Parts: sequence; C-alpha cells; structure tokens
Amino acid sequence: MPRQDTKWPFRWDLLLRYRFIETIALWEGRLTTRHLCDTFGIGRQQASKDINNYIREVGPGNLEYDKYLKGYKPTGEFVPRVTQGLADEYLHLMARNNELTNMFESLALGVANVEVLSVPVRDVRPEILRPIMQAARQQKRLEVDYVSINNPDREGRIIVPHTLVYTGLRWHVRAWCEKNQEYRDFVLSRFRDIPEIMDDSEHGVEGDTEWNTRITIRITPHPQLTREQQEVVEVDYGMQAGALEISTRGKLVPYALKLLHVDLQEELDSPTAQQIVVQNRDEIKSWLFG
Repeated sequence: MPRQDTKWPFRWDLLLRYRFIETIALWEGRLTTRHLCDTFGIGRQQASKDINNYIREVGPGNLEYDKYLKGYKPTGEFVPRVTQGLADEYLHLMARNNELTNMFESLALGVANVEVLSVPVRDVRPEILRPIMQAARQQKRLEVDYVSINNPDREGRIIVPHTLVYTGLRWHVRAWCEKNQEYRDFVLSRFRDIPEIMDDSEHGVEGDTEWNTRITIRITPHPQLTREQQEVVEVDYGMQAGALEISTRGKLVPYALKLLHVDLQEELDSPTAQQIVVQNRDEIKSWLFG
C-alpha cells in the first residue's frame, strides 16, 4: 500500500522525483539516470543520488540494478511507497509530460474551493502494460489475449502496438492487428494474461495512414441560436471569427466529438441543448464510427 503520511518527510521537488522514479520503474520495467536528467533538467550525478536515496530511504528492496538492461528494474518484492501503483499514474504522466505536477493529484495540497470530477479508474496491471510499451518502442510483434463486447471469450491475437491514446475516458493502444490485417484500437483494460513479446515487425506507425492523416474539425455556434446567443457560445469556446478549428488525427475524430458532446445526428434539432455544430460535416463523416 502507498504511504498514507499526512506530512511528507521530503521536500516537494524530491518527492516529485521519487514518485517519478517509482512510476517509471514499475510501469516500464527499466529506470536510468537519463530519465531523471531529461525530465527534471538535473545532472547525471544528482540523478544517481536521487535513485540511490530512493532505494535507501523510500523503497528499500524495491529496485535492483540489471547490467543487461543497463538500468534499474523493480524487484519481485516491489511495493509502492509514494504512489498508488495504478496504471493511471503512469499513463497520465505520459500524457502530461510537460505538466508533471498534474499527475500528483493524490497529494493533500490544501487547495480549497475547487472540486474535480474523476472518471472511473480502469486499472491495468504492470505485467500487461510493460510488454505493450516495450513492443511499441521497439516495433515488435506481441502475442496477447484480448476480449471485446463482440467476443467476450478471450481470443489470442498478434498485434504490433505503436501509440497509447487517452480519449478522455479510457486508454487504448493503436496497433497493427495480424488477424484483421489492419491497424485498430485495443482498449487497455481488455487485455488478459501477460502479453508475450515476439520478433520485429515491418508494421510501424509510419504505415498507419489513417493515424498519420491530420483532420480539421470546424466548430461553430448552432445556426438556430440568436446572434446574441451565438456570441455567448463563441466566447465560451474561444472561437476566432465565429469558429473553432480543432486539428486532430483522422482516427481520433470520433473521440474528439465525444469530448465536445457533439452528436451529428441531433445537432440540428436542439440548439439550446447542443449549442455547437460541426460546420464541415461532409469532410469528417468518413472518419466516424460505423
């Protein structure tokens, strides 16, 4: 279990680095001084000192040096000390690598008058996420067991993952699927057992045309609103010249519309319930689900 101390015995900057050490080691299976140097802008000597201090003072017995990996890996007795040991901590760290402090929401910062809704945690075990990340970085084939709504009984597949994606509600991995001979999205919480890394593959991110295609979604106020109402909506969404242009990957268009709560089937029927519409519907409709 993570530490429950209300008063931490470390400086804030050290605590951030210790949490980073624990998160990277647990979920990637390999931690080096380079991780700390690149993320926190510190020297190699300080990074090495931080890792050794973590091993000695924070998580004794949690990490061990592996000469073949040329880095530290979690031991079989690893117990989270300054994190909760949840996949969401690692995944959000990756998603917010330029805003590291956003991942430390579990700390009692004493900030009043603010309430944040949290989505349900769809947890993923480290043993599942580690090989997925390794295969994605090394462009390797991965043998997995996967379940879905259409196939609730686990099914063996071979995929080649290339990118983790957060849709605002859940995480999935974009990967080449050898069964379907195309790139698809696989929800992380639907993997079963431990994936097995295999040999190299020719199907990397460069071959995923739908992923690499950029699409612009043009959002405008609902045309049935009054001019005054439209001005309110324009300010709400930070529109310029009466429109908001959102650039995204083609395969992420449906997720972007969901985040905006835009339903193309209903947007022209209820101007007050759905105050924005997609102006370039014809350009994006081929990217929608179904």
